[in-house]
Amino acid sequence: MSARSSLPSLLESFFRHRMTKQRNASQSTIASYRDALRMVILFAAERTQRKPCELAVADLDRDLVLAFLDELEQKRRNTVRTRNARLAAIRSFFHHVAADDPASLGVAQRVLAIPVKRSHSEVTHHLARQEFDALVDAPDQRTARGRRDRSLLLFLGHTGARVSEALGVNACDLQLDRTQPQVLLRGKGRKERVVPISRDLATALKALMRERGLENGHSSLAFTASA
Repeated sequence: MSARSSLPSLLESFFRHRMTKQRNASQSTIASYRDALRMVILFAAERTQRKPCELAVADLDRDLVLAFLDELEQKRRNTVRTRNARLAAIRSFFHHVAADDPASLGVAQRVLAIPVKRSHSEVTHHLARQEFDALVDAPDQRTARGRRDRSLLLFLGHTGARVSEALGVNACDLQLDRTQPQVLLRGKGRKERVVPISRDLATALKALMRERGLENGHSSLAFTASA
C-alpha cells in the first residue's frame, strides 16, 4: 500500500472499524473526530493546491499539522482546549495509520510526537447553599416546565452529574423506592456508574414521574423538552 494511495482507505477503515467496532466510540465522539479530520484535510488541500481526494498521508506531515493547529488558535480564535481536542482526533487517526500502513510509519511517528499544549484552568467554585436554593426555587412551580426544571436542577446539584448524563437518564434508571434511592448514570465512553440520591430529590423525582405517567421500569427519558 503506497503512501499516496492509502489516505482514503485509511480514513474509511479508521471510522468503520477502529472507531466503531474496536473502540465502540459514541456517536458524539465519532462526529467530533470526523469534524477535526475534515478540517485538517481541507487545510491540507488548500496548502498543497490539490483536491482532498488527491491527498496522501505524507501530505499530512508534522509541519502541516502544526500549521493547522496554529491557525485554529490565531485565525479561528479557538481555545487551547479546542486545539488539543482537534489534535487528539488527529493523533488517534495516526495511531491507526501506524498500525495499518507501515510505509507511513515515519510520518505517523512525527505527528504523534506533537505535544498537547498546556492551558491554565480556572478554578471552579461551588455555589453557596443560599445560591443553590435560590437557583432551584427560580422555576415557576405552577407550570409543568417549571416543575421539571426544578427537579432537573435538584438532580444536577445532588448527583454531580453532567447535563448530558442527566438528560440521558431513563425512568427505569431511577430506583426511588430503595432504602437508599439511587440512579444509573451513563458517562463519557459509555461508562456507567450508580449514584445515591437524597430523600428530597427522590421525592421530587417521584412527583415528576407520577405527573408524566411513568411507572418503574419505563424506558422513557426522565427529563424531556416537552414538559
